[in-house]
Amino acid sequence: MRYLHLDRITTLDPPRVAKGVKCVSLADDVFADHFPGHPILPGALIIEGLAQLAGVLLEATLRLRGKENLHALLVTIDRARFRRRVRPGEKMDLQAEVLTAQAEGGQARVTAFVEGEIAAEAELGFAFTVVRSPKILTARREALNVWLSGSAEEI
Repeated sequence: MRYLHLDRITTLDPPRVAKGVKCVSLADDVFADHFPGHPILPGALIIEGLAQLAGVLLEATLRLRGKENLHALLVTIDRARFRRRVRPGEKMDLQAEVLTAQAEGGQARVTAFVEGEIAAEAELGFAFTVVRSPKILTARREALNVWLSGSAEEI
């Protein structure tokens, strides 16, 4: 099962910034247990959505430098702060800014907003691994195309 916590990438401007959106739905599986009758999006899933956006930004930054087929792996979460609850029916605006990007890894400052108010923020560290599997490369390309254009077809 795949867990994508990013619905759309609205801005991808490597090596600077990426912005995206996650619409939180009561239909999300997590709300069956977190918490019944009082649904709150877990902070770990907010960070996961931010990490997915930051990973795409860092991978795009390295592609600009001729480094193809890299996959960003989240390895550190620093200075994470959760400022407000995120509930079903709310839209999170996500933002990632590159702090560093090198062949061995990178860092990004990430922020999630709800209605203009900071919901969460952190600094995330990533390591890069080379992806050689054509099946995985195709699946990653399809996910990126959906995030950027709403379709799995090449943009």
